Formats: sequence, structure tokens, C-alpha cells
Amino acid sequence: MRSTARQALTALGAVGVAGAAALTWGIGIERHLYTLRQHTVAVLPEGSDPIRILHVSDVHMAPWQVRKQAWLASLASLRPDLIIDTGDNLGHEDALRGIRAGFAGFAGVPGAYVYGSNDVFSPAPRNPFRYFSGPSKFIEDAPRLDIEGLDSFLSDGLGWNSVDNGAASVDIRGHRIDIIGTGDAHRQWDRLDELPTHAAALRAQESDLPRLTIGVTHAPYRRVLDAFAAEGADMIFAGHTHGGQIRIPGVGALVANCDIPLSQSRGLSSWPSATRPIPLNVSAGLGHSIYAPIRFACRPEASLITLVPRKG
Repeated sequence: MRSTARQALTALGAVGVAGAAALTWGIGIERHLYTLRQHTVAVLPEGSDPIRILHVSDVHMAPWQVRKQAWLASLASLRPDLIIDTGDNLGHEDALRGIRAGFAGFAGVPGAYVYGSNDVFSPAPRNPFRYFSGPSKFIEDAPRLDIEGLDSFLSDGLGWNSVDNGAASVDIRGHRIDIIGTGDAHRQWDRLDELPTHAAALRAQESDLPRLTIGVTHAPYRRVLDAFAAEGADMIFAGHTHGGQIRIPGVGALVANCDIPLSQSRGLSSWPSATRPIPLNVSAGLGHSIYAPIRFACRPEASLITLVPRKG
């Protein structure tokens, strides 16, 4: 009897040690291991020059996060042709100076962006274990953040285009890239009824260049991805999921914080459509809520997507 009790206590102690080690790793180390994911996607016409797209998302910046700011700034050395920002840049009331420090080197590089709800409302303390109970709830009286300052910096300071329930076109390397976007579907700010109008307006613009259509959204809800597919998107970019933030090795994400399949909560995959599968890149993002400072088996990331000609 004593032997059995001793074995149980030993096993319990081992579980406790493993749990403490995982927390130490996730809080103290992995959340700072910024990683660049690189993918090649064949969507361009034959004979096209490659187009390099830097995808950043879910920075959730706080002013003291200087390592994150420095790593973001270093990405300017990649010299991307286009930057796609899928929102949740802010994570603190004084986040904007950190965003300026991280993004200043991208001035003059064509870009497009949408917002997440955390660009509008400040994060609030909550039980972190509720994250695993399903899509996060809203705190309606959360303080507002400086989204106006963020918009001014991204549009006037960097020269990027807001496609938050809107659209824009840019000419890059001999291609006309039409970009259509939505508001944050997690907060039901997506105006999908307006998407066909925006897409049609872009198609009506005359251009002799080969065209490519990109869909940009914060939260990759199925209804949004299907709407992009209906408008002929050649590729879709999204964030919001944090890749699950805490993943189980060999299993993957336990939650996606939206209705996308868990297997597509991080990285490059394909979204089905009536005519063809559409490349979908869901960024696990660079940050986290300041009230849930942990990542496990899910390093913070940005993505460099190189578009190349289709084979055959």
C-alpha cells in the first residue's frame, strides 16, 4: 500500500515538474522566439517575375516589448514587394510608439491592412483557461485604443492602403494586384454584402497588366473565406487564431477562436471553392494578450510568401 502511494506521489510530482517546465518555456522563452515562415505559391501567369509578400499579423504590441520591435524592424531587410497586415497591431494603450519603431523601415513599400478588434479595444484581464472553452467573448466597456493614430501612421506614414471593408489596387512587378478586404468577422464587423461591389469596382478599372486578386481579413471565418472565393480570389490572407497559441506536439491546435478547421489554424493550406482550391495563409501572429503571455509549440511568426508562375 505504501509502495502504491509512493508511486502515485512520484507520478504526480513528475507531472508537476513537467507542467512547471512547460510554463517556464512558454512564458520565458518561446514567446520571444520570433520566426520567419517561408512559402512558395504558384499563382502567377507563365513567365512572370516572382512577387514577395510579407504577411504580418497579431502583433499585439506593448511599449516595453523592445525585442519584438527590433525583430519587426529587421524584416525590412527582406525587401518585400508587398506587405499584408491582417490586424490586431495594438495591445496596449501606449502601443503606437512601439508600432512606429517596428514598422518605420517599411515606409514606401506597398501595403494593405485590415483591423482586428484589439486595434479598437484595449485588452482586459480574464481567466486564460477560458480561451479553451470556445471563441472569445467581448468586453463591451473595454477602453478604446488609438485606432485613429494607427490608421494615420499606416496610411500617411507608411503609404499603405486600408482595405477594412474596402479595396485597393497596386501595380507590382508587371502585375495589377487587386486587394479586397473585410472588417473583423469575430466582432461581426465584416460587411460581406459590400464585398461584390468593391470587387466589381476594381475589375472595372482598366489595366493592360495581368491581374491577381487577394483577399485580406483578420478572422478567417468560413463565411468570409467563401465570400472571397465567390469573388475570384487567387489567394487569401488572415490572422486572429494565434495558431492556437498553445499547441500539443503531435496533435496541433486545440482551439482556433473561430470556425475554421483546426488543421488550418496556422500556416499555408488550401480553401475549397467551386472552381479550384485557393491558397490560404493564416498567420499565427507575433504576439499575445498582455494578460496571457505564453506560447507553447507555437512560435510567434511572420510569413514571407513568394508568388511564382503556375507550372504548365
